[in-house]
Amino acid sequence: MLPVVALVGRPNVGKSTLFNVLTGTRDALVADEPGLTRDRKYGYGRIGDLPYIVVDTGGLIENPGGLESQMADQTLRAVAEADRVVLIVDAREGLTPADQFAALSVRRSGKPVVVAVNKTEARKAALSSVEFHALGLGEPVPIAAAHGQGIEALMDVVLAGLVPVESTPRAEEGIRVAVIGRPNVGKSTLINRLLGEDRVIASEKPGTTRDSVFIPFERDGVRYTLIDTAGVRRRARIEATVEKFSVIKALQAIDSANVVIALIDAQDTVAEQDASLLGIAADRGRALVIGVNKWDALPAEQRNHIRAQLEVRLPFVDFAPLHFISARHGSGVGELMQSVHAAYVASMREIATPELTRTLEAALEAHQPPLVRGRRIKLRYAHQGGRNPPLIVIHGNQTRHVPEAFRRYLINVFRKAYHLDGTPVRIEFRSEENPFAGRRNPLTPRQRRKRQRIRR
Repeated sequence: MLPVVALVGRPNVGKSTLFNVLTGTRDALVADEPGLTRDRKYGYGRIGDLPYIVVDTGGLIENPGGLESQMADQTLRAVAEADRVVLIVDAREGLTPADQFAALSVRRSGKPVVVAVNKTEARKAALSSVEFHALGLGEPVPIAAAHGQGIEALMDVVLAGLVPVESTPRAEEGIRVAVIGRPNVGKSTLINRLLGEDRVIASEKPGTTRDSVFIPFERDGVRYTLIDTAGVRRRARIEATVEKFSVIKALQAIDSANVVIALIDAQDTVAEQDASLLGIAADRGRALVIGVNKWDALPAEQRNHIRAQLEVRLPFVDFAPLHFISARHGSGVGELMQSVHAAYVASMREIATPELTRTLEAALEAHQPPLVRGRRIKLRYAHQGGRNPPLIVIHGNQTRHVPEAFRRYLINVFRKAYHLDGTPVRIEFRSEENPFAGRRNPLTPRQRRKRQRIRR
């Protein structure tokens, strides 16, 4: 499973800025105001050879009160979930009692801790870090998160000793399927339904830090490995137990899976957390199937309400098959698994270059891209650049000007032509090199022909 790195420290030392650098996003709110981040934020990242999950926290404060107390509690939870901890301090302000308190708090966790001395730009790195040796947490690493300086060296130290994860499933594992969702949506009930009511789990993958369980099984002659983030329990124990929810387990399961089953509770609302998890799975390129659970005995009015919420809040995953099921009674579960298999097959489909090019030409004949400064964008040919998810590379001229709406149009064309339901489809545009690039006043073809006639 992906290692987890928690960013901690007193408020306003640059944790959110470093989070954005490590994840290559701007998902964490950044501003020059203490206490801005109160909740944990999560993201995937990769700097160097090892991918990871990074957690941004609000800050550790001595004797917190009110919202600060909740912020400190969120930070300590992130430390408990982490494999490695980065304690961030501010080189401009120097070592403070608040830094010493934060260092004491993370030292108590027993987790490996690296001190990152931030805001060292325009300073001698070694001198900026000297006083932070007093924290007793090893050699501090100087960085300037706002300018991206020292980040690779920092992550080399943070991730030292960890082994890269094997991302390609072995043949005996079959199709990896992660079941994700908010607490008490029925994840364990669904998995127990798929495995058999009285099934006892005999195989757990060792070495996971947050108890995700890998369960091999076979259905309709197809091998699967279920990744259960809730922990499988016998049916008798499910009714009285509310599942614990860990974003870390969900993110690790998504990263390990070929296909993600996202469960939504039909007796509740479609919440922001549901949309966030689905968005993460789609961004990671995972094939996706949505199961709306507890659909049985639901009043017609509630069914219509849930359908309307799904349409309004989840338009960005309209490629995902939608199934209304009852994990407890088994209704709709068979069709759900058929979609899981079909989504995996679609995500791994190989398409020949001539076929893709013909489909592109037909799409352009039906609908041309817009003009750019009076010139038409020319898309010449397409080929497949990857699978899981399918990546289609399109070559042409002025491709950087292709509007997002036209990209979506082409995605829908390719999805329909090659039955790519259940999987994200990505398109990459590449511009052909101009043979006259770098020349001064290159001749047009007409000018070249005229010059050749004169020479004759």
